[in-house]
Amino acid sequence: MKQYLETAKIVATHGIRGEVRCQYYCDSAELLCEFEELYLDKKGEKPVEITRAYPHKNVVIMKFEGIDTVEAAQKLVGKTLYMNRDDLELPDGVYYIQDIIGLTVKDIDSGEVYGKISDVYQNGATDVYSIKKENGAELMFPCIDEVVKKIDLGAGEMLIKPLEGLFDED
Repeated sequence: MKQYLETAKIVATHGIRGEVRCQYYCDSAELLCEFEELYLDKKGEKPVEITRAYPHKNVVIMKFEGIDTVEAAQKLVGKTLYMNRDDLELPDGVYYIQDIIGLTVKDIDSGEVYGKISDVYQNGATDVYSIKKENGAELMFPCIDEVVKKIDLGAGEMLIKPLEGLFDED
């Protein structure tokens, strides 16, 4: 598992005092605004202290310590911001999407391997997982307790019990 997770991308400058516009990848703008520190690299070696953050339209406006001009902010445009997974405690049974992608999906009863999770669609009521089979076909299933029986990040697998007819190939 990665220790530092992609959480936002700096997409533009904002104003003349060194603020930047960030497109967030986390669940909400408000969640991104709670962080006091993020990182400009996936190894956590380039921390940036956040002195101010607030939602604005579909982005988050951020001000970083030591970035006080539009010219300094411009150098950050296009960079990805990472969070340390230790900075946010998830409730039991909740996982980062980045940890779900790539898991091998197996039938809990037969052991049949369906493929690997290739994408997660967040459609409101429940997430939908997409599996890419070895032959290139795509299977999709809802992330509900009736289907997803066990997630084992250490083993890199998800055990499911497909609903009747879910994966029929007619």
